Amino acid sequence: MVEIKAYNLTAVKQPMELAKRSEEPADDEVIVEVKGCGVCHTDIGFAFEGVKTVHPLPLTLGHEIAGVVVGAGSGFDNLLQEQVIVPAILPCGECDVCKRGGGNHCPNQVFPGCHRHGGFASHVIVPGKGLCVVDKRRCAEDRLPDLAVVADAVTTPYQAIVKSGLRAGEIAVFIGVGGVGGFGVQIAKALGARTVAIDVSDERLQTMREYGADKTINARELDGKLIRKEVQGFAKEIGAPPVEWKIFETSGTAAGQTTAFGLLNHGATLMVVGYTLDVVTVRLSNLMAFDARAMGTWGCVPELYKPAVELVLEGKVRLEPFVERHPMSSINDIFSRIHERKISKRPVMIPDFD
Repeated sequence: MVEIKAYNLTAVKQPMELAKRSEEPADDEVIVEVKGCGVCHTDIGFAFEGVKTVHPLPLTLGHEIAGVVVGAGSGFDNLLQEQVIVPAILPCGECDVCKRGGGNHCPNQVFPGCHRHGGFASHVIVPGKGLCVVDKRRCAEDRLPDLAVVADAVTTPYQAIVKSGLRAGEIAVFIGVGGVGGFGVQIAKALGARTVAIDVSDERLQTMREYGADKTINARELDGKLIRKEVQGFAKEIGAPPVEWKIFETSGTAAGQTTAFGLLNHGATLMVVGYTLDVVTVRLSNLMAFDARAMGTWGCVPELYKPAVELVLEGKVRLEPFVERHPMSSINDIFSRIHERKISKRPVMIPDFD
């Protein structure tokens, strides 16, 4: 049994409230003492935009969690005192869908901060199966909080890149590089791709030039046709194929999705990573005409966490320039500032309940 202090969302557009509850893990669960919990746009959707959670309110949000296992059911004693990252999506691993490799759409999956209480808390209770252990010899505990963002902001684009089939030397285009897209640029570059970053912020584009972008384009300055010409010119300049681009929509905006679809070329792959409630009108026949494909990607399956974390531990994907730590007691202010687009880095909330 553990006493958990947490910030609960009780109603949309209302401040989260500090609460206490006592819980104990089932045999297949563990207690994780939270060291850091990142704030994702999905959390903002739950808090401000009326996106529905599976668990009824009140609910503790937060699905980018890193911490230390301090309690365990009988099935996971081996994890005690281990540093872990809690995957944002935890498939059951037992159903027919999981056994066929479909963990992303497992009907029994657990999504902390949506299906059950999440990480804006002192502790969180989650399934023990699928947790990503972080080697203490390679990651000091004081660095662990920043690794919370691996649970979504890093692994989500990593999975999208894997699913796209991106190969070294190919062109990878990311639309929206403020968070998930920025990490996607770094990952694609680390895997040998030639990277294009598209955004509406000169500041973000300048940052990405320092961290993996071979070409940057400000979408405020060009229409869709001119953006396409810019990418075509870049491909010709570096001797890359004029076909089979890998396009990653990571802005989660209608404008970004329209731009991404307009970049389709012969044999292209469009990965829809960002989320918006807005409706986008496109000509689906372009998929046929270009022999292209478009697909969504939800979260990241636990088995892909290790190679993604390895890129971070090897320094090929940098976290520190893109995250900032805040005391968890400032959570309502941080949520408001993100909603008002006044924060450019990924906030990581650090528990300060004592």
